[in-house]
Amino acid sequence: MRRKIINEEFLQQVEALQTLIKNNVAGMFGGVHQSKTYGSSCEFADYRDYVPGDDITKIDWNAYARFDKLYQKLYLDERQMHTKIYIDASRSMEYGRADKAEQALRLAATIAYLSLNEMDKVSVYAIREGEIVTVIHSMVGKDSFVGEIGKLDELEFEGECRISDAIVPSSVGYGDGMSVIISDFLTDNDYENAINHLADKKRDVLCIQVLSPDELNPKISGKVHLFDSENAERAYRKNVKREVIKAYRKALAYIQEHIGGICASRGAGYLLVSSEDKMGDVFFGRLVEREVLK
Repeated sequence: MRRKIINEEFLQQVEALQTLIKNNVAGMFGGVHQSKTYGSSCEFADYRDYVPGDDITKIDWNAYARFDKLYQKLYLDERQMHTKIYIDASRSMEYGRADKAEQALRLAATIAYLSLNEMDKVSVYAIREGEIVTVIHSMVGKDSFVGEIGKLDELEFEGECRISDAIVPSSVGYGDGMSVIISDFLTDNDYENAINHLADKKRDVLCIQVLSPDELNPKISGKVHLFDSENAERAYRKNVKREVIKAYRKALAYIQEHIGGICASRGAGYLLVSSEDKMGDVFFGRLVEREVLK
């Protein structure tokens, strides 16, 4: 099914949001990027032992005079960052009155635009089953955004999503930008290893959990027959009473705390987004409140 989310009206809203953010906050999408690897810029970063064959012009002779040992100066490498956006393309993302899948596409498009405005490269991937599917590869510049971003409207949401199985074996790049995972994270499959893997690779990690109003505040009651949207063999038939809803809310709170705790322990960002939220509220509101944008 071809969607029509990335239209002219939406692009105008994103451009207005970019102007608002640039004029009021810095942080994830602002400023000159410095990678966490070393290169040839003028800003000193650290020392390491000199190894024969190294550039002798970078030897610190003052340190040699003090310690009688050769040390090589290391400098921060200023380079173009590569923002990599991973979208959960499972069937469960289409659940609810307000489509989580459409919200995921809006989030991905907005992050891509904001990154491109800071001269970053952007790639967008779909995670389906345990595999990475490239949707947009190494997009650079606002002109390419207009031509490429419409591919998001063609993305199909089906099957299940195994985040770690997909991301961990893939090439993610070392310390060269931001990795964003957009998912409902309502899965029995592992995602912790993916977050750990990206953090170990010195990526700036942001996990965005997208849930529908029906999931955040369920109003069902009485006898119901529910099916797992990713596995038709799993079903739930019961008389839903207040105790069941209470248990569900408790389980949902645990999931949110679990994801948030993992992200916090690895220096990653975590944000809960309703599928009804406006992009302005997400990027100029809660991301600032969470100090992802400052």
